[in-house]
Amino acid sequence: MADAQTPPPIDLARDDGLEKFMLRGKRQIAQLLQDLIDNRCLISAHTGGGHAFMTAVLRLDEDRERVILDASPDADSNRRALAADRLTCVTHLDHIRIQFVLTGLSSGQDDAHPALFAPMPGEMLRLQRREFFRLKVPLAHELSCLLRAEDLGRKPVQVSVRVIDIGAGGIAVMMAPDAAELVIGGKLPECRLTLPDGEPIELTLEVRNITRQTQRNGTELLRVGMRFAALPRNAEARIQRYIFNTERERNAKERGGL
Repeated sequence: MADAQTPPPIDLARDDGLEKFMLRGKRQIAQLLQDLIDNRCLISAHTGGGHAFMTAVLRLDEDRERVILDASPDADSNRRALAADRLTCVTHLDHIRIQFVLTGLSSGQDDAHPALFAPMPGEMLRLQRREFFRLKVPLAHELSCLLRAEDLGRKPVQVSVRVIDIGAGGIAVMMAPDAAELVIGGKLPECRLTLPDGEPIELTLEVRNITRQTQRNGTELLRVGMRFAALPRNAEARIQRYIFNTERERNAKERGGL
């Protein structure tokens, strides 16, 4: 995917407060990369100059200490990656931002599929800040959101999806892979978020990350994280109130108060 609209990498040189979130142990790095593989996390690969493409870690070659990435179907993106001094990779895992840099890329075949090869990164950013609180939505609440997007044929479509978590900055939903064509960084206007109280909230959502997940029954779904790009007046207060009340009820149940 050429010139994908993706979240920009964090400039680590300008943020000294991120040092405590850096992983540098070989075993830790290998485990985190394996977690990205197991969760089929999509990665925004930035080659510089505003260019980026989507990829994924296919596997680790620990004997040769290298990472094997899925090559882009776009030849220009692969050429940029091979010519770049560094490939900055950004993704999310369980609401945690992951960022790492790969250098010395080469191309080849992996199990007869085009792939990119790079030495294992020497460090990885695993950014989890407590202020970014996310509430896991209880199944009983049946929280939903109506997305206005395009289907795989680029025709307008409305898709009702289940909201699995919610925070002050956005939501995560589960949906079928073929329900709509979503692009990292793409904005979905006129969506409708339904809370237990009051009328649905009409809002604009921005797609931030997409992760493919396999359910226990073998069904594959997409977990899509989305940012609130535009909220109507008083909507933020309603969302915060819902989060507060739900968390209060949950704590009361755990204490045996309900």
